[in-house]
Amino acid sequence: MSIPLTFATLALMTVAIILLGAFWSRLPHGLKVFLPRAGIVLILLQGFFVVTKWGTTSDRLNVLIYWLAVAGYELLLVLFSRLSPRWLTSLCAAILIVPLFATSIVMPLAHLFDQGTIKKISIGHNLYYKSVVWADSGSTPGVDLDVYYRPPLLPFLSRKVQTQSFNSEQCDAFSAVIQAGPDSETVLAHCPHTPSQPLGSDDKILRLR
Repeated sequence: MSIPLTFATLALMTVAIILLGAFWSRLPHGLKVFLPRAGIVLILLQGFFVVTKWGTTSDRLNVLIYWLAVAGYELLLVLFSRLSPRWLTSLCAAILIVPLFATSIVMPLAHLFDQGTIKKISIGHNLYYKSVVWADSGSTPGVDLDVYYRPPLLPFLSRKVQTQSFNSEQCDAFSAVIQAGPDSETVLAHCPHTPSQPLGSDDKILRLR
């Protein structure tokens, strides 16, 4: 995960949007109308994705929408800073931009620079899962098994319906899989033990949300 590259890109984007605000009065009228509205739409779309756990089936597109929503948020703050009294609105805008550089925001944005794609594995009943390796944080390595529902009439959309985490101390986390459960409302998270552990596996029945 390219955290330094993400910080640098976010900083450059922030500077570019501040410069855009500085030359705002010189932009064509149509662009001045379109950009704020597009920013609001993207912020609302990203908020909808976060609250409902819906998204597209493309990881790249989901991250791109997140980046555009952040850009839209910054643009609205820059335009807000142009209001009177400028010393107060500029201070408020600066304070509200700083949280964008928090780890909780930057980590998801960093996926734009990930090499390759995460394989989607079907488990039937319009469900699939992805095994997402934890970012290297110096702690025990592990994976998140994220389960998604893909509606048959809108196959380009998906919704996260369950997740299960395993670490390498529990079991062989990198061999963990999701399997169909005993009924259509559940799935089985299966993680086999490592050779150094007793024979068996760490299995969990997950009810879909």
